[in-house]
Amino acid sequence: MNQKRIKYYYNTHTLRYEKVETPLRIRLLQVFGFVAASIVTGVIIVLIAFKYVDSPKEKILRQQNDDLRGNYALLEDRLKQLELQMGELENRDNTVYRSIFESEPIPDSARVKDMEKKKEVQLVQTKGESELVNEIRDQLNDLSLRTAYQSVSYKEIEGMVKNKEKLLLAIPAIQPVSNKDLNRIASGFGNRIDPVYKVRKFHAGLDFTAPIGTPIYATADGTVKEAGFNTGGYGNEVVINHGYGYQTLYGHMYRVKAKQGQTVKRGEVIGYVGNTGKSTGPHCHYEVHRNGVPVDPIYYFYNDLTPAQFDRILKLAAAGNQSLD
Repeated sequence: MNQKRIKYYYNTHTLRYEKVETPLRIRLLQVFGFVAASIVTGVIIVLIAFKYVDSPKEKILRQQNDDLRGNYALLEDRLKQLELQMGELENRDNTVYRSIFESEPIPDSARVKDMEKKKEVQLVQTKGESELVNEIRDQLNDLSLRTAYQSVSYKEIEGMVKNKEKLLLAIPAIQPVSNKDLNRIASGFGNRIDPVYKVRKFHAGLDFTAPIGTPIYATADGTVKEAGFNTGGYGNEVVINHGYGYQTLYGHMYRVKAKQGQTVKRGEVIGYVGNTGKSTGPHCHYEVHRNGVPVDPIYYFYNDLTPAQFDRILKLAAAGNQSLD
């Protein structure tokens, strides 16, 4: 059985070995020193452990955070790819598909504008990761809306595909009078000398000279919008609505054959050349309107002209001569 060791020292005054007695103050200082050293050592160990050793919970959180970072990076890359694909689809929709069917492009106001996209990217770059996650969610929602809008647009284009044959029949494509020798165009589209006022005025169509009674043909399928006498100078006229934004006008007729509301086909006789209204000679004044705006009819004769004939008639129509109305 171990016994507590007792220390002795030799007292030179008494010439005897005496027991070493440690004062209480020294004992207390020793205890306090030991406790203080233990605390400092413990704190150092804890700091080292917190800095270099993860707790099980911290390991789980760190792993989850790493996974979130990886998923976030993948999500951001995927979002960028989808943005590029959507931009390409929107561009192709406007510049290719709709131009094929001569349809107006979707205005920028109906889609997200490019400047707004740039501001959105700049705003995202200034935010923290938690805010970025919310921002990506919002961007995905926006992308979903744009995708839905594009889907509607493609359904509309699908309808255009189905109606392509009708569209082609509705586009003016022949001359309104027989003109095999290409000698009937007396005045072209643009500024011309007015035959009555002798000043340059805008001439909104082409003048085809022909004997009175020469048949006038509808240049495309459509519905007769107006048929009768026009007090504005066209005399006996016919206006046909072809749909898809196209209308044609035929003026100065001797006699009108078509009736208002009648459905006509391309090449069908709608009246006869005359000299009624503000006219200085027998002719057919012919106009093509696209979305309410007069356009040069010379570019709508591709069904009955060869390239060489078109080149010749283009030069004839470009001559700056006097109009007949």
